[in-house]
Amino acid sequence: MEVVIHPSSQYLAGLAADAVEQLLRSKPDAVLGLATGSSPLAVYDELVRRHTESGLSFARARGFLLDEYVGLPADHPEGYRNVIERELVSRVDFAPGSVQAPAGGAEDLIAACAAYERSMADAGGVDLQILGIGTDGHVAFNEPGSSLASRTRVKTLTEQTRQDNARFFAGDVEAVPRHVLTQGLGTIMGARHLVLVATGRAKAEAVHQLVEGPVSALWPATVLQHHPHVTVLLDEGAASRLQLADYYRQTWSHKPAWQGL
Repeated sequence: MEVVIHPSSQYLAGLAADAVEQLLRSKPDAVLGLATGSSPLAVYDELVRRHTESGLSFARARGFLLDEYVGLPADHPEGYRNVIERELVSRVDFAPGSVQAPAGGAEDLIAACAAYERSMADAGGVDLQILGIGTDGHVAFNEPGSSLASRTRVKTLTEQTRQDNARFFAGDVEAVPRHVLTQGLGTIMGARHLVLVATGRAKAEAVHQLVEGPVSALWPATVLQHHPHVTVLLDEGAASRLQLADYYRQTWSHKPAWQGL
């Protein structure tokens, strides 16, 4: 696990965009795992800038979202398929239909989860997965207590997560759905490169557990410690609980230029 700490969230977004750009330029038909929420937005803005200014193309790429709310109307602006369309897909040159989300409006949710797993497998698996982390340590919507081997499935959100997400629903926690479809921890661990972005002191304890705590279902993101290629990008607030922060800074400052993320 590589940990990068920097005071500028824009610098961190640039690093994440570097990883995506290097992948797409070497493998134009790469499969990207796309997260929603606040953390990836600066990354998407940077990718859009590179598409506009330097011709970075997504035309042959495919994308898979981490999760989707259950029961929101298809045109709801906070449905994650609509969020990713607004924040990234419509601003670059993804081919029509090349970005998929779990079918949160399906009549048979179990079948929809199985179909989503098959679609990712048929695409060859995810090459690079962008991640955020919740204040309780969830990644995607794998809440505390989730199986570390879980696959795409229906999950019930904790009240903490619903409160955290109420900001996207005009502050009304009752408007936040209680159920979601989410890639499982085992599904996420199948991606070849994980890039997690976290900013702000509210994420500090979750980040501390992710990087330095024991692997535990109580902090689901800790399973990422078992992945062979994880990049964790943190601002000073998110890194404020790390005991080895100075070491991570030293390691990054002396990293060979040829190594990349």
